[in-house]
Amino acid sequence: MVNKHLQRTILEVVDNQVNANDPPITRITLERLRKAGYIERDAKKKIAAILLEEMYDVLKKEKEFDEKRYTNKLSALK
Repeated sequence: MVNKHLQRTILEVVDNQVNANDPPITRITLERLRKAGYIERDAKKKIAAILLEEMYDVLKKEKEFDEKRYTNKLSALK
């Protein structure tokens, strides 16, 4: 079962990253996935999944946000 509130919130964070172009890899990844044939919402969901992984590491494992790791994971999305 999907938590609709959480999903909406995470997708809003992705939108904010795209609109602010911060980090730039988020917008680049969205554009790349759209060109590869994904509809915008599905592309954003793929990005959101990576964002959640990173948030988990920061919150649960008490790691610092690693923009290079985030960039590498987004770059690997297909």
